[in-house]
Amino acid sequence: MATGLIALLDDITAIAKMAAASLDDVAAQTVKASTKAAGVVIDDAAVTPRYVVGLTPERELPIIARIAFGSLKNKLLFLLPGALLLGYFAPWAITPLLMLGGIYLCYEGAEKLYGALFPHAAHAHEEAVLGATSDPVALENEKVAGAIRTDFILSAEIMALTLSTVADASIYTQAAVLAGVGILITLAVYGAVGLIVKADDAGVALAKNPVALLRPLGRGLVLGMPVFLKALAAIGTAAMLWVGGSILVHGMAQLGEAGPEHFIHDISEHVAQALQFAPGLVGWFATSAQQALLALVVGAITIVVLGNVVAPIWGRLRPAKR
Repeated sequence: MATGLIALLDDITAIAKMAAASLDDVAAQTVKASTKAAGVVIDDAAVTPRYVVGLTPERELPIIARIAFGSLKNKLLFLLPGALLLGYFAPWAITPLLMLGGIYLCYEGAEKLYGALFPHAAHAHEEAVLGATSDPVALENEKVAGAIRTDFILSAEIMALTLSTVADASIYTQAAVLAGVGILITLAVYGAVGLIVKADDAGVALAKNPVALLRPLGRGLVLGMPVFLKALAAIGTAAMLWVGGSILVHGMAQLGEAGPEHFIHDISEHVAQALQFAPGLVGWFATSAQQALLALVVGAITIVVLGNVVAPIWGRLRPAKR
């Protein structure tokens, strides 16, 4: 009996060691996958703050919390099982679906630029597509919904990159790593966004601080954060165009049409060689600019199609549905 008990304890110890090794592997894979997705994560952090610009300060953190909850739900309830199912049953569908998301990012980025250059026309387009609203609650809900839609596309890109990192692992490891990356990135992105949008409030507190050395810092934050938020909103728009364009270019290459990717690469190489200054950085900027330009063209076409084809048809169908 004692021998049997010792054997049982040995088995339990072996299982515990295997579990610990598995957990270590999941942690390592999670960190590796998060690093691989860092570019999209930075874009996500740049995109999100613009959704609270123009709203009352007391609603900033609640809105960010709602977007963060929607982001977490996107990743864990929809994208995680969807990525596993598609990876197992229909891996061929992942690229076309990501490209559809890329078109949406192109549209979002082009629409924001359209609004900055032609505000009246952009407002009319938005009313035609979404309908007019002046209710603050409806406006907030609309902004949150728009942020969650954009986050869904960026999160899908993050989860696809993560899945490619652990493609050879077991389905259990894949699920654990996808969940770990989803939670880690959501906390990091929206924690950083919360700090950014409330930095001006921290500046007000520092400006009133009895310590004289802290007051100039507080005044600098109060004066600088509105400018910083506007700049970050512009960076977010550029990031949407860049990510949307890069998804389309890489997607076309994976579907067998690598011409645009080679063309952009060759132009970037020529620019880097011509300038002969920090070729890696210059090449990256040249590639990103070309991808963003492609996204702008795709987004402009989408705006025309939505405004002149989809919205009128949807407008005729809505009374019939009622």
